[in-house]
Amino acid sequence: MLDDLKSTLAQLPRFPLLDGPTPIQRLSRLEAVLGEKAGGARLWVKRDDLMGVGGGGNKLRKLEFLIGEAVEQGCDTFITTGGLQSNHARQSAAASARAGLACELMLADIVPRHDADYRTNGNLLLDNIFGAKVHRLPGDANPLLAGHARAAEFGKDGRKAYVVGSGGSSPLGALGYAVCATEILDWEAQSGVRFDAIVVPNGSSGTHAGLVAGMAAAGDAPERILSFTVLAPLDRAVAETKSIAAAALDRLVPDQVLSNKAIAVDASQRGEAYGVPTAAMIHALRLMARSEGLLLDPVYSGKAFAGFLDHAKTGVWADRDALFIMTGGTPGLFAYREALAEG
Repeated sequence: MLDDLKSTLAQLPRFPLLDGPTPIQRLSRLEAVLGEKAGGARLWVKRDDLMGVGGGGNKLRKLEFLIGEAVEQGCDTFITTGGLQSNHARQSAAASARAGLACELMLADIVPRHDADYRTNGNLLLDNIFGAKVHRLPGDANPLLAGHARAAEFGKDGRKAYVVGSGGSSPLGALGYAVCATEILDWEAQSGVRFDAIVVPNGSSGTHAGLVAGMAAAGDAPERILSFTVLAPLDRAVAETKSIAAAALDRLVPDQVLSNKAIAVDASQRGEAYGVPTAAMIHALRLMARSEGLLLDPVYSGKAFAGFLDHAKTGVWADRDALFIMTGGTPGLFAYREALAEG
């Protein structure tokens, strides 16, 4: 079934943005720092932050399929949405530049941060460097509606725009993480290690959904994937993840149905709201940096890694292997300088 999945994915239009599978590395120093607290758990990380285009990050997997479809359809412009410090927007700008497409970003002011770093640095700085046109919208605006309206304007001038919503988390975009699932399964087969848990952040739900679809299509166990929601409340995160996963799976294996246990989401690390730092996130971010020299981002992987650490310390993974998918977003650190600075 894994070979069938790879064959199906290979037949879809795709614009190359990765140089091959991202590495999986043991977090040996972190294990030593945690000591007995981790109960002998073996902790690993998949380095999806190491992709070369645009500063790297998980959205490039989705953009391979989205940009691929845009190019196939003869589009000249790529339009997408997000918050002011959207990692997806920054990666979309870079991927569009690589593909020779104009890029326009509909960015809503949805995070209650008003310092200069948040409003000018980080991903926003890079959006400009990559040549994207940024439209700043109020927090109560509908960025996707604005994106479609902009595409209609282009259409009147004989241009053609491709529009996708936040995080690139359409069923097509989610297939980028079905590819990631094949990489994990290949690595497990070659190494002899099987992960008891595979942990990811859950924002727009496409990363988790794509992994679920990929694992299900390969005949593996999607229920070993656990996400920590950083955006939506628990019930909405579960519903959105299941909806995208089911639609993505239908593209891979028509009529295959997800089990009711396929989606596992934890809301314990969400905090006050999306993009609002938590003490647990800051602790996890510093622990990863000071034990392994690796940088988590403050919005997605920082909060999810805080949950990863909590689970490790409960002993649920004692003498087992757990994988954290590091989704990138390092430029966001520079937008959160005030929140991350030590007193």
